[in-house]
Amino acid sequence: MRSVLVVMLLVVCASTQESGPVEASCGPKGTSFDIKLDKSQHPLATPEPGKARVYFVQDTGGELECFTGASCLTTRIGIDGAWVGANHHNSYFSASVEPGEHHICANWQSHVSDLNRVVAFAHFSAEEGKIYFFRTRPFGTQGNFEVQLDIDPLDSDQAKHLITHYPLSESHPKR
Repeated sequence: MRSVLVVMLLVVCASTQESGPVEASCGPKGTSFDIKLDKSQHPLATPEPGKARVYFVQDTGGELECFTGASCLTTRIGIDGAWVGANHHNSYFSASVEPGEHHICANWQSHVSDLNRVVAFAHFSAEEGKIYFFRTRPFGTQGNFEVQLDIDPLDSDQAKHLITHYPLSESHPKR
């Protein structure tokens, strides 16, 4: 009887715990973005007072053939459970964050359901006044939809180089 109570107590404790940072880093499943690419040059934004800035660069490695014949690979980015923007093809955007630990989710937005399941995660600790860079990249085979997604910290010099060649992604949730 005592062991049954212990097991029941463990089950109750486990079921009341919040989901871990991985599950909590993405935004709501049904959110999709409209994206406009701005090809004019933009200087790097300085962090707001008391905050840090994080840049997300999508680098598809050149011209990527798409499954539908149109340009593809829209990747939405979530931080700590909220979508903060999206990139389309080779592009970038930035977001302001509070100092502290943050969990990032990268997830493809696609009409192909198998691609919607592709997700990548990262985390970092932001310091006030600093700028951080992350790059998303597809990898794997394309013909059989075995394409995967990586999100990794990016060297600041490499990021600045890519940002000068890629358009700024201005994204807004679809209504």
